[in-house]
Amino acid sequence: MSKKVLEILTAQFPGAVLETHSQFGDDTAVVDPAVWRDVALFLRNDPRTLMNMFIDLTAVDYLWRGDVPRFEVVCHLRSFERNHRIRIKARVGDEEGNGAEIDSIVPVWKGANWFERECYDLLGIVFRGHPDLRRILMYPEFEGHPLRKDYPANRIQPLIPFREVPNIGKLPPFGPDEGMSFGRQTHDFALLNAGAGASLESTGGDEASDNGKPQGIGVGALQERS
Repeated sequence: MSKKVLEILTAQFPGAVLETHSQFGDDTAVVDPAVWRDVALFLRNDPRTLMNMFIDLTAVDYLWRGDVPRFEVVCHLRSFERNHRIRIKARVGDEEGNGAEIDSIVPVWKGANWFERECYDLLGIVFRGHPDLRRILMYPEFEGHPLRKDYPANRIQPLIPFREVPNIGKLPPFGPDEGMSFGRQTHDFALLNAGAGASLESTGGDEASDNGKPQGIGVGALQERS
């Protein structure tokens, strides 16, 4: 039945459906980005398709292929009433990543809001008409888009001053075990504490308490109590 949706879509948007395929069982239509939102509205509203469930939206950087457009915006949709699903794609952006813009489909499916923000944050895709297009995972001062294939893996971001905001509730500095990988927390740090004869106080145990109630138990304390 999903293949029938591809036929309906191709007939409705002649020339704007650039290609279709069913690779790995995923019925897919690649559409002109100029009709991206129109296609979304059609798939949602037409009684033959009734794509009333937005599932997912993401993007892929195909820098290594050397193709232009460089990025593919990918959206997965499903119809409860018709029991079919479809994947639509649109290609945007030049080789340098400029011009990676497409219409937002938040006016069609509100659930696309955070997905589009994630694509903007990590890949730099601009969704025109989005109600609140800003970073969602990286902090506002972050430079670049870390999931682009040309983003240097060893890039150091510039330091920024600690925000002075009333009632922000700043946290104390991290302990020596925090921020480590799970293996280092459970092995290296515990062994280090054992070798140094770490006390419960140094690991956040009972001595670091309020009215006799522990405030938190560090890895070393858990090792000593086991």
